[in-house]
Amino acid sequence: MSSSSPGVMRRWVFPVLRLVVFAAIAAALVKLAFFSGATAGADGISPTGVVAEPTTTVQSGSIRNDLTLDATVFADAAAPVRATAAGEVTKVAAAPGAAVDAATPVAVVKHQLETPAADGSPRYSTETIAAGAAGTLSAVDVLVGQQVSVGDVLGQVAPPTFNVSGSIAAVQQYRLLSKPTEAKVTIAGGPEPFTCTGLTVSAPLAGASGGSDGPAQGPAPSAGSSSGAGSSGGPTVRCAVPAEVTVFAGLAAKLTIGAGSADGALIVPATAVEGAGAAGTVYRPAADGGAPTPVKVQLGIFDGRQVQIVAGLKKGDEILEFVPSKVDEQAASANGFGG
Repeated sequence: MSSSSPGVMRRWVFPVLRLVVFAAIAAALVKLAFFSGATAGADGISPTGVVAEPTTTVQSGSIRNDLTLDATVFADAAAPVRATAAGEVTKVAAAPGAAVDAATPVAVVKHQLETPAADGSPRYSTETIAAGAAGTLSAVDVLVGQQVSVGDVLGQVAPPTFNVSGSIAAVQQYRLLSKPTEAKVTIAGGPEPFTCTGLTVSAPLAGASGGSDGPAQGPAPSAGSSSGAGSSGGPTVRCAVPAEVTVFAGLAAKLTIGAGSADGALIVPATAVEGAGAAGTVYRPAADGGAPTPVKVQLGIFDGRQVQIVAGLKKGDEILEFVPSKVDEQAASANGFGG
């Protein structure tokens, strides 16, 4: 009988004990997973941790708004030679490739006068059509004997001038609110950096490129239009190349626009400011853990990373480094401030 006891222990007792231990472990895991909340907080302890949003202080320093864009050199748009009288072309006075000035004759048009002769027969006169601009006559689109009307294009004059044009992201226009009038142009392998003038920022107007009856007829293609940087329909920056600078159409360039600088200015990170342009909002952290307090400020120079504070804050003021989340914005909106 005693010789069989070890076999009984191995066959029945040990397996039963293992099952009991595994069942106890399973029961404990089930309780932790599904029933721990029933007793949580029974001792009166509650979580008190608070996540503090990062803050920054208003600093004093220098700020400079230099915006650099990729650009291209383009020849200025050709000027159309338009008929100033209706009638028959009796002479073509210039050929394509000719150098012309504003008074150079391009064509002669014979037209009938309103007042007839004494015997009632029609009277005729001639009108010389001048180039109207200086440059090279790039096209002559008229023949002797052709009938023309007032305003018809008889040719094109390509001016000897160039411009530098480049596309600009729409949001970057906020950095040009001071409306600078010049920029520095750098051409790799070209002339030394020079200043271009007459800086403009333009975008196609609604309806300018077409309508319900088909595409609109505009002037000849120019650097900032159908053959230039603005062909994608976005805003374009353009300035004129000085006459004494030698450039060629198609050269790649860097256009650097200086839109203001200031020393001893109050500056904060751009991430702390909500809004752009002349006015914005920053947020003071709440001492009691409540919603941040919005503060209206006047904005100055923006360099892409920092913003000048013109009014609304003083040096050393503590503000949130980032505009609050939507939850905080809704809380602020309930107090009369918009997001």
